[in-house]
Amino acid sequence: MGTLTLAGGRVLDYAVSGPARGPVLLFHHGTPGAVTPVRALERAAHARGLRLVTYSRAGYGGSERAPGRSVADVSADMAALLDELGADGCVTAGWSGGGPHVLATAALLTGRVHGALVIAGVAPYPADDLDWLAGMGPENVEEFGAALEGEAALRGHLEAEAPALRSADAAGLVTALGGLLPPVDQAVLTDEYGEDLAAGMHEALRTGVEGWVDDDLAFVRPWGFALDTLAVPTFLWQGSEDLMVPFAHGQWLARHLPGVRAHLVPDEGHLSVGLGALDRMLDELAGTLPR
Repeated sequence: MGTLTLAGGRVLDYAVSGPARGPVLLFHHGTPGAVTPVRALERAAHARGLRLVTYSRAGYGGSERAPGRSVADVSADMAALLDELGADGCVTAGWSGGGPHVLATAALLTGRVHGALVIAGVAPYPADDLDWLAGMGPENVEEFGAALEGEAALRGHLEAEAPALRSADAAGLVTALGGLLPPVDQAVLTDEYGEDLAAGMHEALRTGVEGWVDDDLAFVRPWGFALDTLAVPTFLWQGSEDLMVPFAHGQWLARHLPGVRAHLVPDEGHLSVGLGALDRMLDELAGTLPR
């Protein structure tokens, strides 16, 4: 793992694995989440000759906070990270709360992003013809209800939730996430993937809830860029049983992202949709790289 000092002195944690000269796959973690890679993603990326780059968003793990950040602000961090790696371009992917940050990176780093993949990603708030909270599990309804009240209410809520996630093992995550996990997601929170998700939670919250607070606030405020400016091939995957980011969010994004290739998958959840179709996802994404 490395650290990058950004303009202004803020530090960003990142990690790189895979072929040293391979094309970059820049991955945006979920909320909460961190630089800690998922081993299934590493294997799939490396098998396609991709150099996997993960990082902790501002406020998570060892990455210093950027108070008041918008979703769009991630693009400057990603430009600096690509420069640090000596990479002219990349493909980018992200899961859950990483989805909006994928779209920002792709829309704002013109000429440097060849393709974008959003897995169970959040839609903007507010959005015409979308009831944003409908279909979320009760824990997320409470969390985003607090976010809409403001930072003080949200911080109190997340500080009460964080200890269980900070210390949970794979089995403990099933208990901690409670009503957010349909059976299809509970089934994949075992063995390696459960261990990796737990490790990511531990690193994300190791230094506090700042990144989680800032993510949630950024989601329910203007994102700082227009979706219709997206001009690269974009792939969207969403499961019908998702209780963290409801299926309606994926349906809304499928209607509003320019030229998107949408996979709205029945009987899959928030976690299972990414694992079950990972090879197909990365095949699509890698197909956007220059030959």
